[in-house]
Amino acid sequence: MAFTAHRLEAPTRDMAGTRSKRRRGDLLTTAAVAFFLLAVAFAAAPALNAGPATLAGLMLLIGLAGVACLGLFGLRGAGQPVAEAQPGPEKLLAALAEPAALVAADGRIQAANPAWKSLVGAAVRLPKAGASGAGLFAALTAARKGEIGRAAIRAGGADHEVLASAFDARRFLIRLPGQGQTLALPAAAMEVIQAVTSAKSPPPKVLDAFAAASPFGAALLEGEEPFEATIHEANPALKAVAGAGEVGQPFGELIEPASRADAAQRLAGGHVGALEVRLAQDPSRIAHLYLSKSDGRWVAYLVDVSEQKQIELQLAQSQKMQAIGQLAGGVAHDFNNLLTAIFMQLDVLAARHPVGDPSYEGLNEIRQTSARAADLVRKLLAFSRKQTVQREVLDLGELISEFEVLLRRVLYEDVKLVTDYGRNLPAVKADRGQLETAVMNLAVNARDAVRAHGGGQVKIRTARLTQEQAQGMGYPGAQGDQALIEVSDDGPGIAPEIMEKIFEPFFTTKPVGEGTGLGLATVYGIVKQSDGWISIDSRPGEGAAFRIFLPVHIPVAGAPAVPPPQPKRPVARDLSGAGRILFVEDEDAVRGVAAKLLRARGYEVIEAASGEEALELAEAHAGTIDLMISDVVMPGMQGPDLLKQARGYLGAAPVMFISGYAESEFSDLLEGETNVSFLPKPIDIKTLAERVKQELQKAA
Repeated sequence: MAFTAHRLEAPTRDMAGTRSKRRRGDLLTTAAVAFFLLAVAFAAAPALNAGPATLAGLMLLIGLAGVACLGLFGLRGAGQPVAEAQPGPEKLLAALAEPAALVAADGRIQAANPAWKSLVGAAVRLPKAGASGAGLFAALTAARKGEIGRAAIRAGGADHEVLASAFDARRFLIRLPGQGQTLALPAAAMEVIQAVTSAKSPPPKVLDAFAAASPFGAALLEGEEPFEATIHEANPALKAVAGAGEVGQPFGELIEPASRADAAQRLAGGHVGALEVRLAQDPSRIAHLYLSKSDGRWVAYLVDVSEQKQIELQLAQSQKMQAIGQLAGGVAHDFNNLLTAIFMQLDVLAARHPVGDPSYEGLNEIRQTSARAADLVRKLLAFSRKQTVQREVLDLGELISEFEVLLRRVLYEDVKLVTDYGRNLPAVKADRGQLETAVMNLAVNARDAVRAHGGGQVKIRTARLTQEQAQGMGYPGAQGDQALIEVSDDGPGIAPEIMEKIFEPFFTTKPVGEGTGLGLATVYGIVKQSDGWISIDSRPGEGAAFRIFLPVHIPVAGAPAVPPPQPKRPVARDLSGAGRILFVEDEDAVRGVAAKLLRARGYEVIEAASGEEALELAEAHAGTIDLMISDVVMPGMQGPDLLKQARGYLGAAPVMFISGYAESEFSDLLEGETNVSFLPKPIDIKTLAERVKQELQKAA
């Protein structure tokens, strides 16, 4: 109280002194006015006595009146308190606790307070800009526009943020915020502030408007453990997501038990963020659960992400299959080179050991085994979508109808084959042999599945689907009408844990020795290479259905819907010939044997082990080469690049590419080229000799 009284006593004395000074000033002013008026009266007395008739007297009276007015005005102003002088920039800067300086537009420091000089020093210009922050002059430009400019300066071995503001038209105030003295609060005030900041918000009583109207499930739970707590309030979307959510119901009942136990374990371990759970009503549906606790109550948000997870799984599966396909395609390409060398060596040995020779049977076994290996390679290439295809327009109903006869021979008597042809079946553009192989593999798999359980039924259904129907049956990216080929059975179905692996090469559930594991992998590759889509619908104990979706072929105006089949090339009976052939192949075993066998049939063969060597040979024999045979994929210069650079030396000579990859893999590199053909590996000498003679005859 003594401190307060002392603080209040000083202003009282100041106000009393001010009133006393003002009173003395008023008395002196009154006295001065009185004496001034007496002086004016005495000066005007002679003029009044003489009378204002004379000009001199009149002018004297007017002058005295003006002097009296000016005097009264001056004496009145003298009684007013004098305003104190405005402080200069130095006093303004000194009043700031933070470092501050007044600078000109060119950065020269005109004034600074002691805090600035202590931190920055006595430099006459602003210090250099710091490593972080905008430039000083950019900050001054912002200040000139009426904004608060920010920059960084280097002082005392550290970067400091400065604020720039306009002081007047040509000067700027530069301050270093946070560098001055801070206000020390009493201990009691600090305790109050800490209590307010650490106070917990009261537990929520109801869901807020956002949660109540949200499209995802939201619930207010009463209890210490979220999965044992009861629902105090829930929004309408919770029932749509979880199929339940009544007030008073334990929240844990909405979650599938195994998933609930896993989520509780992760939550106890300090998990932060979304918990992935499966819903009790339908365990196939997945949701993200977000939990927030506040004094005995929980706020739970349940977001259904089933479609999102399905898309993620499809993307991951597609990426995995693509990677496996690239590996399978590379292996198949190299293996095709080896098989080509084997087939050609067999041709050489077959000429030395004809029928009746003791070695003939052994060579025949080798050929049959090699043929089986070539079939496996073709399946790998089909899976990797690098198999050579010959697309044609096919009538879907006619294709399956003709193929049904062969299928009935493949299926056993205890398996019933049912076909269902839809109406208005469309035409598709695909490779007939590939499509038949795909349907055959699916039918054989369905046969084996139902026979393992005592027999059953295999059904093949064809139909024309709209875009919406295709999307509803498992093709989410369908565009326009689709042709459907569905192969289904009433067997045991496919277990969920192996559903993601069935299209992988060499994965099979059949006993050892009863399958290669390439059947479904081949189907997958064929469908993808035909620009189609394949999906599975299967539940344990209810059978499985494989659905192939193919884009409907729209014929060009005026062209027939299904053009007549093209006649096949006639097979040459005489495989001998004449001509100079440039044979380019990096695999020595293939090049050496092929060149030897072609020479034996009358051709002159120039061998090249690389594209660079072939280019030099083409230049050396410019205009004399009748045919160039080249591999596509080679170290260094590739086959298409060789053709583009050697075309000037070859003239109009035909070019035949041989490769283990599909022609579509490099056909875009041959844009603008003519008289080019393709022969897929593996090849034997008979096939090679036939094609060589055909190409030379066409060029003749």
